[in-house]
Amino acid sequence: MRHLIERYIDAYNRLDVQGMLATLHPQVTFENITAGVTTVSTHGIEEFRRLAQSTLPLFARRRQTVTAYAERDGVAEVAIAFEGVFALDLPNGARAGQAIALDGRSEFRVHDGLLIHIADIST
Repeated sequence: MRHLIERYIDAYNRLDVQGMLATLHPQVTFENITAGVTTVSTHGIEEFRRLAQSTLPLFARRRQTVTAYAERDGVAEVAIAFEGVFALDLPNGARAGQAIALDGRSEFRVHDGLLIHIADIST
C-alpha cells in the first residue's frame, strides 16, 4: 500500500492529474475534512478528476511530504506536511505568490490494488 500512496503523492506534487488517476480505483471516494466538517466529497474517478483539474490553477507549486506512516486494519494513516505557493489571488484574501504551510493527515484504503478511499484531514 505504501508504494501506491507514494506514487499518488508524487503525481500530486508534480501537478500530474493523469498520474494521480492511475493509482485510483474507478469507484474511489475522496473527502476533505476540516475541523471535523466534510468540505469536499467526490465519488468515482470522474468526479475526482474534475476536482483535481479544478485545483491546478490555484497553485504555482505545491508539495505534500510524508512525515509519518502507519497501517492498521487495512487503513494507512499518513501524516502530511503541505507547502504551497498560490498562483492567483483568492476570494478568501490569499494573494498570488503567498506561501502556505499546513500539517494534516490523510487516510487511504486500497481495493483490487488501487486506492479506493482517500480522506484529507486537517484541523
